[in-house]
Amino acid sequence: MVGTKAKRSQTHGTVMTGADMTLQVLADEGVDTIFGYSGGAILPTYDAIFRYNKNHSGKPIKLVVPANEQGAGFMAAGYARSTGKVGVCMVTSGPGATNTATPIRDCMADSIPVVLICGQVARAVIGTDAFQEAPVFSLMSACAKHVFLVKDPTTLAATIRTAFQIALSGRPGPVVIDIPKDVQNWEGPYDSESVLQLHGYQERVNSTRNQTMPAETAREFFKLLKRARKPLLYVGGGAIISGATKELRAFMKHFQIPAVTTLMGIGAIDTSDDLCLHMLGMHGAAYANYAVDECDFLLAVGARFDDRVAGAPRLFAANAVIAHIDIDAAEIGKVKPVNWHYVGDAATALRDLLEAGKAVELNHQPWLKEVRALKKMHHFDFNRESEVIQPQAVLEMLNAMTKGEAIIATGVGQHQMFSAQYFDFKHPRNWITSGSMGTMGFGLPAAIGAQIANPGKLVIDVDGDGSIRMNIGELETCANYKVPVKVLLLNNHGDGMVVQWQSLYYEGRFSGTDKTLHSKDFVKAAEADGFKFARRVTDYKDLKPALEAFIKFKGPAFLEVVTDKHAFVYPMVGPGLPYKDMLTGPFIEGREHKHTSELLDTSDSI
Repeated sequence: MVGTKAKRSQTHGTVMTGADMTLQVLADEGVDTIFGYSGGAILPTYDAIFRYNKNHSGKPIKLVVPANEQGAGFMAAGYARSTGKVGVCMVTSGPGATNTATPIRDCMADSIPVVLICGQVARAVIGTDAFQEAPVFSLMSACAKHVFLVKDPTTLAATIRTAFQIALSGRPGPVVIDIPKDVQNWEGPYDSESVLQLHGYQERVNSTRNQTMPAETAREFFKLLKRARKPLLYVGGGAIISGATKELRAFMKHFQIPAVTTLMGIGAIDTSDDLCLHMLGMHGAAYANYAVDECDFLLAVGARFDDRVAGAPRLFAANAVIAHIDIDAAEIGKVKPVNWHYVGDAATALRDLLEAGKAVELNHQPWLKEVRALKKMHHFDFNRESEVIQPQAVLEMLNAMTKGEAIIATGVGQHQMFSAQYFDFKHPRNWITSGSMGTMGFGLPAAIGAQIANPGKLVIDVDGDGSIRMNIGELETCANYKVPVKVLLLNNHGDGMVVQWQSLYYEGRFSGTDKTLHSKDFVKAAEADGFKFARRVTDYKDLKPALEAFIKFKGPAFLEVVTDKHAFVYPMVGPGLPYKDMLTGPFIEGREHKHTSELLDTSDSI
């Protein structure tokens, strides 16, 4: 942990430059891939990568150069999201650093462990508006878990080592290290042991890491659970981040409690499990949202009651006793008052509750019967009679081929929500998406990072024509490095999610979303970037054979499917509205409700 000594390596005491020290710490931390783009202020460390790989007989550290620094940040994020290990990104000063602000904030919002190393102008000219100088410390402090500006070169190795520990410990997040060029060029003895002494942080982390649940706390939990007739698990991304999947599934099975997941919690529970009610919230399953309304006991695990889940907090699970497990004390009661809570690691907490509840007998078979009926009556569906290809049909067909085993990355928009609804996930970390930030352009570079981290797995980027444009330059990165990502473009010729909101809540005024002037040929673009498989499908009869060839192709593949621009994402819960006002659309069976679009605060962001 932070504040303890690292293991001494054979290089301890060897005279090195700061750049060489940086590479040595990365190697000591087990880094196998760096995603980044070079430039003047980081050149010494890029040179150190070259020399490290040339002079070391072991496995080299792979360097992946993207089309844009933002792409590098999302590649590091995809690597981290799919493995749980720290993703590493390295960029130059000024615009190189500022281009990574979005992926760093994206990682912070979704609790993703990434270390970003930025070059900075020499210490003597910081603050003079030197060429390609940017105030990285000030800029990133608002976006990252922690930021270091290395002014003392003797602390460089300890700082980088500490950054990895901060990124992974407690609630994970991105850490930024700003290294002036003269610190990279400085020479001194390599310190392979030290870490920085961050006493307050260390104490907080240790207090949750080493604790077990008090017996009285567990007893209070089971007092509440035994009174429940309709218990429900509400599972967030924290359950995956903490590695609590095994304990969570055992808890669900032992006590026979059905579960809903957030967008970030998808995969924590096998979506094909009878007790899994899939995603809840704004575009969650109708039956999941109805179950939340009906439950009388809700246990939130690693979830934060965000506005896409609890748009009307007072009315969210209004009939339920609320219990909450989270590593971050700041999340307890932040949005929704709770009746019982525990601050600690989710895996440890669930393990302790399982042990304490061995003798507890629960019987809520009528509730399970009701839940199964909800799933049957209010299942996902779409227009199956249309001759125009429906995006849901594409993903339903692809899901039948991948059988819940593929790693699926997405951009942001309708295709993201359709993917969450229609794909199965048997394992955690197979669902890679930008949750809290909702960053368009995320999908393709994140898929590249995930594929490099998981070379033997099928990785598919499901993207939209609006989202993929944001980082389309990374198609060339796939081809350059022969990364066999499969890019499925669902092209509805517009910003579908924005169009949906404009249709429902802005009387069809399509301001900024009219794409009739856009005439990009995505297939030709993929071919120009080196894709040997690049096809377009416009008719249902060609869809299945194209998808089969697409996923079987030995290398990067691009498949564009032209889909119905009028296919909207349902269910939909408008911002600030309770689940009882959910719109289920024309193809999903819903309960009776009045249309309440006139009550929406249309100033809410999409």
